[in-house]
Amino acid sequence: MSLTLQTQHPQASIAGIDEAGRGCLAGPVVAGACILPETYDLPGLTDSKKLTAARRETLYPLIREQAVAWAVGVSWPGEIDRVNILQATFLAMGRAVRALKVSPCFLRIDGDKTIPVHALGLSVPQEWVVGGDGTVPAISAASVLAKTFRDRLMIKLGQRYPGYGLEKHMGYGTQVHLEAIIRLGPCPMHRLTFRGVRPEPAPQRQASLI
Repeated sequence: MSLTLQTQHPQASIAGIDEAGRGCLAGPVVAGACILPETYDLPGLTDSKKLTAARRETLYPLIREQAVAWAVGVSWPGEIDRVNILQATFLAMGRAVRALKVSPCFLRIDGDKTIPVHALGLSVPQEWVVGGDGTVPAISAASVLAKTFRDRLMIKLGQRYPGYGLEKHMGYGTQVHLEAIIRLGPCPMHRLTFRGVRPEPAPQRQASLI
């Protein structure tokens, strides 16, 4: 799944890449990709986790309007369970990059890993940047895109699967969420291989030596 928009067409473009929802128990992992122009007006742009939801909602349309190109890529729970969360994150990132209407000449990925070729599907030079979501504007923009897109999606999923509070905790493993899973069982949006969702084996008792 991907969603794209373009506004300008530079000859050389560096795309920032970041993800949202990797540590959740429910919902997809969403990757954002963004190419910013040389000049832009995005006051307060930084790591999405350091911004309020209201501030992210303000920046979201501004980023889409001013970006050279932007896209999001999604990996759903079934795929996450099948290939594991790290590989699913790479797949979501690859989808976001391939969905960009302007081909990037270089990728900068938040974290400590680059995107494997099999997931990226393109031959593009890339580098990882630890803490890049707070230091590289294009990554910060990608972070806001991914987080805001995912939060909006989780609110809709909360309406489709009531009782879990997905629209409040966005799928993270809060106490309320864990208790709802125990009470209701997992829904189709839960990651069945994650602790807190998958059934845990009962602890084995040691045989008495007497």
